[in-house]
Amino acid sequence: MGEVVRLAPNFAIDGAGKTTTLRSLSGKPVVLIVAKSARESAVRAQVKKLKELYQEFASRQVIFVAAFQDDNGAIQSDIPFALARNGAKVAADYGVGNGFNLIIIGKDGNIDLQTSKVCPASRVRDVVINSFVVQAAARR
Repeated sequence: MGEVVRLAPNFAIDGAGKTTTLRSLSGKPVVLIVAKSARESAVRAQVKKLKELYQEFASRQVIFVAAFQDDNGAIQSDIPFALARNGAKVAADYGVGNGFNLIIIGKDGNIDLQTSKVCPASRVRDVVINSFVVQAAARR
């Protein structure tokens, strides 16, 4: 693995009938949505944008996770979202206050993007493809 610049805090994930951790997903990019609730308009808008390129994300083995501070409601989408345990702690560990955040964690465990803005699916894809390791090599 490459150099770790901003290591993503570890957390437990419930999905597909089992519990795992972020660390155990090493080698797979993770798209994490952190918000107060699944009902927030920013969450719905982000999921709608991600759906545009879901087949490409699936072919790249991208894992989608949601962490909600106020509830454990599921995201209504064709995209399979796992739920992070203790969403309030996940939000605190990632420095998220009361708002929405989109966080992309690269295969190397680095936080490659963290933003409070809804991003186009193409931007998410570009960050997934061009992780820190790829970007660092390109700068040399």
